[in-house]
Amino acid sequence: MSTYAIGDLQGCLTPLLTLLDLIEFSPDKDRLWFAGDLINRGPESLKTLRFVKSLGDKATVVLGNHDLHLLAVMRGHASLKRNDTLADILLSEDRDELMEWLQSRPLCHIDNVLKFVMTHAGIPPCWDSIETQRYAQEVERTLSSDRIDDFLAVMYGNKPDQWDDNLIGMDRLRTITNYLTRMRFCTESSQLEFKSKEGPTSAISGYAPWFSYPRKKADDYDVIFGHWAALEGNTYKEHIHALDTGCVWGGALTAMRLEDKTLYSTPCPT
Repeated sequence: MSTYAIGDLQGCLTPLLTLLDLIEFSPDKDRLWFAGDLINRGPESLKTLRFVKSLGDKATVVLGNHDLHLLAVMRGHASLKRNDTLADILLSEDRDELMEWLQSRPLCHIDNVLKFVMTHAGIPPCWDSIETQRYAQEVERTLSSDRIDDFLAVMYGNKPDQWDDNLIGMDRLRTITNYLTRMRFCTESSQLEFKSKEGPTSAISGYAPWFSYPRKKADDYDVIFGHWAALEGNTYKEHIHALDTGCVWGGALTAMRLEDKTLYSTPCPT
């Protein structure tokens, strides 16, 4: 049995099917991890969501910012943006079933045997892997509770931009969500900066890619993340694996076999 982690799909099912052929994926013996942003921007958002859901327990999915945006739009707390490709999902006959499945996905997944931790955007310097999972579960419990609408209504926002153990309520949940689904650049003390979205050299003074800093507590988990296509899969860190290689922008869709860290890619159409 092999486990493959796959970067952001963003509604690109055809490249995914090509990639699964390349790795000779067998649902009887293999498992897939998806690093978030299953949908949006690509042409096959509905088909992609249906396919990944159909994999059942063969697929592990963490939520990305586009996935959370879909939930917010569906529940009336946000509007579709000009470049969104979510209308087919919102108009589908199985919309409610798909949304129920999506909102039950975690924001962090840890495998204590393979020693990998996966979130959509990474792990801030101020947390270790176990803390990351614990904080992610606070948001997950909210998404699965009758407080989901309270949270989605105030989910968008850049403040607070730094972790404080004393944060409470929706400010705390928003900060956790921003670290796990939106983070690119921060300071050594984990203060976030959201304007810079290009490659590592685009950081403003005082900020750097989150993976540039040592984590507060070193642990032996490798980190898998997506979200940052401008990295083109390169962090130059042995234990930090960027898997968003810009499929939706005409780049490639990338998978990593976790047992030996072998990479597989398939080119995507422009």
